[in-house]
Formats: sequence, structure tokens, C-alpha cells
Amino acid sequence: MAEKKQFMTCDGNCAAAHVAYMFSEVAAIYPITPSSPMAEYIDEWSAGGRKNIFGETVKVVEMQSEAGAAGAVHGSLQAGALTTTYTASQGLLLMIPNMYKIAGELLPGVFHVSARALAAQALSIFGDHADVMSARQTGFAMLATGSVQEIMDLAPVAHLAAIEGRVPFLHFFDGFRTSHEIQKVEAPSQEALAKLIDQKALKAYRDSALNPEHPVTRGTAQNPDIYFQTREAQNKYYDALPEIVATYMDEVSKLCGRTYKPFTYYGAADATDVIVAMGSVTETIKTVVDHLQAQGKKVGVITVHLYRPFSVKHLMDVMPKSAKNICVLDRTKEPGANGDPLYLDVVEAFKGRNDLCIIGGRYGLSSKDTTPAKSSRCTTIWPARRRTSSPSVLSMMLRSSRCPCCPKSASCPRVRSRLNSTAWVPTELWVPTRTASRLLATTPINIARPTSTTIRRNRAATPARICALATARCPLPT
Repeated sequence: MAEKKQFMTCDGNCAAAHVAYMFSEVAAIYPITPSSPMAEYIDEWSAGGRKNIFGETVKVVEMQSEAGAAGAVHGSLQAGALTTTYTASQGLLLMIPNMYKIAGELLPGVFHVSARALAAQALSIFGDHADVMSARQTGFAMLATGSVQEIMDLAPVAHLAAIEGRVPFLHFFDGFRTSHEIQKVEAPSQEALAKLIDQKALKAYRDSALNPEHPVTRGTAQNPDIYFQTREAQNKYYDALPEIVATYMDEVSKLCGRTYKPFTYYGAADATDVIVAMGSVTETIKTVVDHLQAQGKKVGVITVHLYRPFSVKHLMDVMPKSAKNICVLDRTKEPGANGDPLYLDVVEAFKGRNDLCIIGGRYGLSSKDTTPAKSSRCTTIWPARRRTSSPSVLSMMLRSSRCPCCPKSASCPRVRSRLNSTAWVPTELWVPTRTASRLLATTPINIARPTSTTIRRNRAATPARICALATARCPLPT
């Protein structure tokens, strides 16, 4: 007999807290915008006596800083209690030292993060992926969700996979865009999720907890003769994790009727132009895909759910074989790098593929509203074929295989090589929000510029100017 569906009207923070409460025995909290409501919900439910999956009331401890909360999570996990915390932005950065320890000791903690911009030239409380990208080197697995429903469906995967895989998880979603978006969503039952817990792995975790009856030595200092080897010894857990996550996503898909995988694809089966992105922007891109497919264009989008460990195998499983052009969208800025994080991951995944043109784009820093109405000239969100009238500079760079400065020459390999490199990023890649009519969901793209060359933002970057820069080292025919 099919399980009766349960529905909730909630925002993203509430959905994450709802799932986290089920799987948690201890919650160490400290408030920071826009993640504070998650801790508030947990505290309220605990005070009201709500029971978790184990029939217990979650113990909530509020600390004096995010660093203290992370330390409490670490200690609680060492004691054998399934523990969570909730944070964002600078708060997450204060947790990084303890995150290295939690991951290094293979403790199944879960951090729920409403991703937010970091204070740089100024403070911003709004959302992008700068904070979670700063934690990607800690050893935490990273799971991304892009809507309130996805949070409700996939947050359990973080908890379940952490228990079985022995790798802590950072589950993140866009601050304010998703954390405060109110939707009516389908909620999994606590009983159904309880059946998915690997009881053997959970018992093994509890048996390894610190206990005066079974003393062990932990927190040692290691010299060069052994530290390297013990760091590498963890590789097997990260190698196994993508399949563990994929298995739990399959189980969740059976419960909810929606298909989830580490990477999911939406669009034409024979798409030639594909976007790769993660977070709430993917919902918008799907609207644009629908609109362009109705015009007969072969386009699609890949949504990244499991960002760390980055599984090339699962990415290849969903990437259309027909893909020729890939645009990777990052919602963070990494000054001085040769490209932003997700872009570099995708480039590495396709290394050796000379038939692909891969570019990176940056969008939505600090929840920048970049709707179609902000520009009078609209084009598609990813590169289209070069147009004969008023071509977009980005489209020209991506799809033209000829050197515009060498009209008598064939394809210019030096130009093509530079266009395939990491040099090109859009100055601003306008991303639309969902509109009432899918026919209006087109996306203007502003000028593009080479990162190694200075072009003033208010100076027109004409095709000729961009071409001159691109062909600076390309000898013109005599």
C-alpha cells in the first residue's frame, strides 16, 4: 500500500531543520543571518518535546560563537552522538579549523549552510557561494540543493551518507533565495526515512565513541614519518562516497517520485549547448531551456548536487554525447585564480577533449538581482551560434572557429586555443528569475572581457576590440 503523502508549507530553512531534527541527537548552535531560523526551529521543537527518529528529544546547546559551536559539534561527535549545526558566511569560516578535525577523524556530522557572501570590500548579508567554497578543502563532502523541495528530499541523503560513508557533510542552499522562500512541499515521513539508516554503520560509530570503559588515544601529534601515510589512508572513504550518495538518492527517489542523482540533466537528449550549475539558478535555467527547446534549439542544463567528492563518472553519465559547448556558472569569485572552482572542476573532468569548448561564467554575487529587464538586448543564457546582426560578444568568442581579423584564413588554432582557455569570463552574466510566462524567460548577457586585460566596465567592448585582444599573438596573413 502506497504511503500517504504529507505536505508542509515552509521555507528552505524550515525544511532543512525539519530533516536535521529527525537525524540529530545534539545540535550546537550560534545564530547568523540567514541561517538563524534553522537553529530557532530546532530549539523550539526541542523545547516542545518533539521526538527524533530515535524517539529522543534533541539536546540543543547555544555557544558564544560559531567557533564554539563547531568545537561542541566535534566533541559531541567524538562522544558518539549524531550532531548538527547551522551557519553561514563568516560563521562557517570560524568553523573551518574544527571541520578539518571532524573530517580527519571520520565523524558523521552534518552542517546545514544557507550560503552567503563573505565580507570583502564591504559586508553583505545576502547569498552566494563564497562561504561554502572556502570550506571545500576541509574534507567535508558537499551536497547542494536548489529549491525548498530539493532540501526536503536531499537533506536526508547528507545524514544517511555521513553515517554509512564515515565522511561529514556540508549541505548548502542559497541564502534568502532558497532559505527564505516559502513553498508548499511534500515531506517524507520520519518512519520511511528511519528505515534507510544503515544500522550496522551506526552501531560501529557508537561503538567507537570515547568511553572510559574502553579507552583509546586520539588527538595525537604525528611526525613526518607517519602523517603523510595517514592522510592518504582516508582516500578509500572518499572514493566510495559517490556511490553511497547515489544509492541513497535512488532510495529517496523511490519515496518521493522525483529523480535525483549526484548530477541531474534537464533538456534535449541531443543537446549541443549545455550549462553546468548548482543552487537555485538551476530552476531558472530549466525555464529558459523549456523556452529555447520550443524554438527547436538543442540545449540543456546539468544540476550539480554532489559537489564534493566531485565524481567525474557521474558527470559523464548525464552529459549528452552530443555536447559541443559547455558553460559553467559559478556563484563565487576567487581573485587571482585561473578560473572559479566549479569551472576548474569541469575543465579537469574533460581534460584531453579537444572537441569541446568550455567557458566559465560568474553570476549572482550577494544575491545580485539580474533579471532580463535590466538589459534591452537579450540573448540566451549560454553561447548560441554567431549571429549576423548584433552578435553577442560572448557568443562570438565561443562559437566562431574563424579568426575575424584573418578573413582569408581558415580556422585560427591560436585563437581557438585561447577561446578554449580559462581567459574568458563574462563581466556580468544576467540570470533571470522565474516569470509568469516562460516566453519571457530570456537572459541578457553583458560584455565579456579577458581576465588578463583591463577593460573599463563603461567602455564598449565591441567584437572588433575583443577580437584584437584575442589575436594579439596571432600573426596576420601577409
